[in-house]
Amino acid sequence: MGPAGNSLELFIFIDGASRGNPGRAGAGVYVTDREGKRIAEKGRFLGHKTNNEAEYGALLLGMEEAKRLGGESIHIYTDSELIERQVKGVYRVKEPHLRVLHRKVMENIKGFDSFKIESIPREENQEADLLANLAIEKRIAREREKGGIGRERDGRSSSSPVRGDDRGEESPSSAGQGGP
Repeated sequence: MGPAGNSLELFIFIDGASRGNPGRAGAGVYVTDREGKRIAEKGRFLGHKTNNEAEYGALLLGMEEAKRLGGESIHIYTDSELIERQVKGVYRVKEPHLRVLHRKVMENIKGFDSFKIESIPREENQEADLLANLAIEKRIAREREKGGIGRERDGRSSSSPVRGDDRGEESPSSAGQGGP
């Protein structure tokens, strides 16, 4: 519960990024309160994904972070009109690999008292974009340190598809709190 018994309201900016589409992908989440004060931020490497898969990954990460923070009423802001319109039911989800992610999002929505999603201009989503790209950059730097430039965690070339949920590392910075 938030102040005066109101439900905790969170404003969550999300972004997914994919280098190569499909390629190395990351998700970024930036969470604020009603006044715009940062509550949490998180970036996660997603493995080898398309941009739309990364956008859904960011939405799911944002919902996960909202639950962790005790959010009951959430407002999602994304620069992906496709994701916004698919979640609102304006567009159908045609691709089978996105249907799975869409179903997961729709199921997770039920866990909140209030859920809103809105598309915003890319310029208004810079924090989430930075976090998504930073997650990818950290993974690339880690690969270089280990001498495995262009290699995924399982040893395959990063240009080959990775099956399953290769989330890799996260870069949490939740108002001074570490950990997932």
